[in-house]
Amino acid sequence: MNHLVGAVRVAGVIQLVIVAVNFSLPGKLHVREQLGTAPRFIRQIFYAHWAYILLLLGLFSALCLGFPAELAGASSLGRFLSAFLATFWLSRLAVQWTYYDRDMRRANRTLDSLYLAALVILSIVFALAARLGGSHGWRW
Repeated sequence: MNHLVGAVRVAGVIQLVIVAVNFSLPGKLHVREQLGTAPRFIRQIFYAHWAYILLLLGLFSALCLGFPAELAGASSLGRFLSAFLATFWLSRLAVQWTYYDRDMRRANRTLDSLYLAALVILSIVFALAARLGGSHGWRW
């Protein structure tokens, strides 16, 4: 389980980097200009959702850095949370790969490739922690 604890810590750092990068994205993506013609309420929803997503990702990171052994399988709750996080990041990978605008992804190929790699790593780490963690595997 020690290798999983380290991997969960790395996942926490990756998620923290994702949060940090998201602070520069509104400027890079020209969000203010893009949303300029949208009704005020739509802009408010967009910014509120973005903030809550960053808060949630910060919480994920804090869980990984504060409770890595639990997420690596030391408890049933930790394995459950790891299964949730694996599903969360795997679904996010699918959205990135299939839904987001290919031209925008191509224009930002380096950032997109780094993000895809991070999503793959996060999905694998949490799937392994959920499946292999603990002495008896899936023990819910």
